[in-house]
Amino acid sequence: MKELFVKTEQQRHWLEQLASIAEPIKAEAREVDEQSRFPLEAHKLLQQIDYPKLTLPKEYGGEGLSVYDMVLIQETLASYDENASLSLGWTLGVIGELYEKKLWAEDLLQVFAKEVKAGATINRAASEAATGSPTRGGRPGTNAVSTTNGWLLNGRKIFTTASPVLDYFLTSAWVEEKGQVGFFLIHKDVPGLSIEENWEMSAMRGTSSHDLVLQDVVVPHKYLVELPSHPSGGKINGWLLHIPATYLGIAQAARDYALHFANHHQPNSLNAPISSLPNVQQLLGEIELKLQQARFVIYGVAEAYDDSVRRETLTNEIAVAKHTVTNIAIDVVDKAMRIVGAKSLQLSNPLQRYYRNVRAGLHNPPMDDMTIIKLATSAIEQQKNSEKQ
Repeated sequence: MKELFVKTEQQRHWLEQLASIAEPIKAEAREVDEQSRFPLEAHKLLQQIDYPKLTLPKEYGGEGLSVYDMVLIQETLASYDENASLSLGWTLGVIGELYEKKLWAEDLLQVFAKEVKAGATINRAASEAATGSPTRGGRPGTNAVSTTNGWLLNGRKIFTTASPVLDYFLTSAWVEEKGQVGFFLIHKDVPGLSIEENWEMSAMRGTSSHDLVLQDVVVPHKYLVELPSHPSGGKINGWLLHIPATYLGIAQAARDYALHFANHHQPNSLNAPISSLPNVQQLLGEIELKLQQARFVIYGVAEAYDDSVRRETLTNEIAVAKHTVTNIAIDVVDKAMRIVGAKSLQLSNPLQRYYRNVRAGLHNPPMDDMTIIKLATSAIEQQKNSEKQ
């Protein structure tokens, strides 16, 4: 079914690249979850195929993948190991956004491109315990003070996904003298930066989203790289579609397992595998329907975003795709477990891992309630404006 959405030879090339390293990544996924550790083998293999530079534009020496391309690749990787997909997806998304929107000065973009081509990884460190998701507008407790030596930063960030392997942290802080939030580019080896390994979750255990601790960290003045006018950046960001792409990949993996099980599991009370039963076929059909619905939404939005003209007409579509795909993915995993039955809860069964991990999507931005409220307020304003015309 996914083959319908493969459109270019470049996409096929990268799907083949992923397929060539699929088995060791799949083999590590269970251990990663059980031990709550980062998928280091997957990370190494992805580095070997230059995964971090996929969304770096070609003019900067990258592969120049579009949002649509990224969704396709991320979905596939997530069907192998969802922890690796979500972790590396943040690097792809941040790099894609940085260079598309030219968020930094050109000289810094040029210098950082060399780091990316050498395999550097990056993620935004913006969430804090007191503020929750930065998209809700809370003022960060992390603060930055200008000194003669540079910016002095102190604070703590939570949910720093892929923290064990990140080379750079794009960290938000309150800049008192400017009266607003700024983002600072901080290298992992700067004195005073540390990772507190406290990621104790039942879902996405392998993302190692530990706390980032900054204690009297000094960074050069030029590394105050962003002063956004809005906590979430303001402009629509299609690169965030790497998030629902990961959860769609989980749903695909659950579907594949349940379908294989249904075609091979035959209790002695039956003369054929359980895939011959009407109730199982009903569930399998519903799964196929849900996956097609999810794909047409996410790939349709990605395609619209990649078109510079159509992009200008987008408003809430990125959030709609995330909401739709994530909730469909949860439903698909649930139906897959109903097909497999109690065996799906065995710790040796991947479905119980998919069940826990797919629900993490509800807590990635944007959250469902914000999406629904935004859709409502947009509709209200549109109706009011139409009456004025």
